Amino acid sequence: MVDYSFKEDFKYKHENPYHERLGAFSDFVLRDNEAEAFKGKWNKEIFKRDGELFLEIGTGAGHFMIDYCADHPHHHFVGLDYRFKRSFALAKKLSTLEFTNFRYLRAKGERVEFMFEENELDGIFYFFPDPWPKTKHHKKRLIQEPFLKSAHKSLKPGGIFYIKTDHDDYAAWMEREIKAQSDLFEVILESKDLRAEYPDHMLAKYTTGFEKIFLSQGIKIKAFVLRSKK
Repeated sequence: MVDYSFKEDFKYKHENPYHERLGAFSDFVLRDNEAEAFKGKWNKEIFKRDGELFLEIGTGAGHFMIDYCADHPHHHFVGLDYRFKRSFALAKKLSTLEFTNFRYLRAKGERVEFMFEENELDGIFYFFPDPWPKTKHHKKRLIQEPFLKSAHKSLKPGGIFYIKTDHDDYAAWMEREIKAQSDLFEVILESKDLRAEYPDHMLAKYTTGFEKIFLSQGIKIKAFVLRSKK
């Protein structure tokens, strides 16, 4: 059964006080279905300039988002997370930055094809998602057929999908799901120990807050880089 979040008529339902508090940052924050009004129009109506457009799903505390935006001022970056309190904390941090080549979405990653038009994204980042380790929760894992098809649809021909995880079982799950959709993506990097095997790769250059903890515990970082086969 496909998660209802993937259905076109899905509407967010919640009564969380942080939803209203996020409204204070409406100059760069979009909540719930608000982002879907800009499908196909991110560069023209949101950033108001041409540029490569990237999406990060699961922005967390924003370490990667902030560092990447600072290093790539001509790129357009959309950060996305679903946690309310975490989103509010990050919005406060983002509001103090001098650069503005970003927007932030309090939304669900399952909605990617409703927020971005076909061939609109240059790249997607997905780092250290909740692994949902219990078998009964595996259906909540984002990396499976419905999402991979949505991501492929929104990526441009040759668009890149970057993934990192600390979790061995989820990494093995990702490998199986990605290979099952081999008509969509070419695997151009696959590593069970990113720092040892690809120390100079972009994925090793940036370290998220969670990643620092995992590395300090001696956990090897698993990574995939996928290229759209369009």
